Amino acid sequence: MKRTWIKNARIVNEGKCFAGSVVIEGDRIAEVLDKDVCPQTACEEVVDAAGAYLLPGVIDDHVHFRDPGLTHKADMTSESCAAAAGGVTSFMDMPNCNPQTTTLEALENKFADAAKKSIVNYSFYFGATNNNANLLSSLDKTKVCGVKLFMGASTGNMLVDRMDILRKIFSEAGMLIATHCEDQNIIRKNTKKFQELYGEDPDITCHPLIRSEEACYESSKLAVQLAKETGAHLHILHISTAKELELLENKPLEEKHITAEACVSHLFFCDEDYKRMGAHIKCNPSIKTRADRDALRKALSENRIDVIGTDHAPHLLSEKQGGALKAVSGMPTLQFSLISCYELVKEGILSIEQLVEKMCHAPAKLYNICERGFIRPGYKADLVILNPDCTWTVTDKVVLSKCGWTPMAGQDFHARVEKTFVNGDLVYSEGKVDELHCGEALRFNR
Repeated sequence: MKRTWIKNARIVNEGKCFAGSVVIEGDRIAEVLDKDVCPQTACEEVVDAAGAYLLPGVIDDHVHFRDPGLTHKADMTSESCAAAAGGVTSFMDMPNCNPQTTTLEALENKFADAAKKSIVNYSFYFGATNNNANLLSSLDKTKVCGVKLFMGASTGNMLVDRMDILRKIFSEAGMLIATHCEDQNIIRKNTKKFQELYGEDPDITCHPLIRSEEACYESSKLAVQLAKETGAHLHILHISTAKELELLENKPLEEKHITAEACVSHLFFCDEDYKRMGAHIKCNPSIKTRADRDALRKALSENRIDVIGTDHAPHLLSEKQGGALKAVSGMPTLQFSLISCYELVKEGILSIEQLVEKMCHAPAKLYNICERGFIRPGYKADLVILNPDCTWTVTDKVVLSKCGWTPMAGQDFHARVEKTFVNGDLVYSEGKVDELHCGEALRFNR
């Protein structure tokens, strides 16, 4: 069995940063060694980290890979390549593709497809609707990452707006319920108001006023209420407002059954950026104020927000034309999520240990992922070498997402992903992805 020694690293793991090395044997971590300690037996391959950080692979709990059915925008292969290049070794994909992942057959087809096409590790959400709550009991809880629930706003027909169905889902899901929380009635009222004032397609700067703080808060409040009534594990996706933080508790993850995610887009941008970037940063929920952004950043360090995801949602640039209503919502950020969040470390908002907690450890704990998310002997060797002393500017030329662009183009970053290992295999190095590699389905201890 092949042994690989990654030496001269700064290992970041479980709240510590220390000089050391890691030995990979086959697909697993065999040894975690302190500085100057050599492996017990010889290794066929030696990788010199040259003082860079060695992190657990990033686990992204929130992506839209558009496969099947929307593959003109993205597909499983292209987006898992982007993941590997960004240090993301595992992803959890959302159900609003075509066909939507709202039947057991569609779910199984996605797993079968990923086994052939995904370069990194994967799992898929089952999409709840007004009509399929009876299927929840049939889901394999060791294989399916969670139930996705659109509360108040949705793409297509996935909106769940019947209170009896909502209560049934919260009561019977038996696993994590991940929610998109925006109140459709409030959005509809705001849309009418702004169209009366500014015409059919108001300027993009109106987007956060149409999909407003109130719309987010009221829907999140209802989700929290239902979770408290039923005892369900609620995970509120892409928190975008300071007000919603009032609904969350500042305590260790292990003590919570109501948790929350912040996305790179809401941590990186604010409403001042609409004038410069237009619909390139249009997403749902909308990018809010600088005060909201700063509150989200603070909430990460206070443990009100538990994980960082991306809501990676590729669209063609041609689909991003228009204003607050005509331009489609969503942006590709996966390839640059780790280095974007490292900017928070550079700014002193998070420590490198906290970054690893939010992007690697916490998703593993929150979803009860088997043997991933930590640098521990016996765990799967999902690892990233991150160079923290590399200033560079992102251009569209380096984008691996099929859509061919990123809102991060033109941004200066101070770190670069040098190498990514998935299940012990080197899948990204020197700007190249091993497109022949096959990731594994995540397993969950439930």
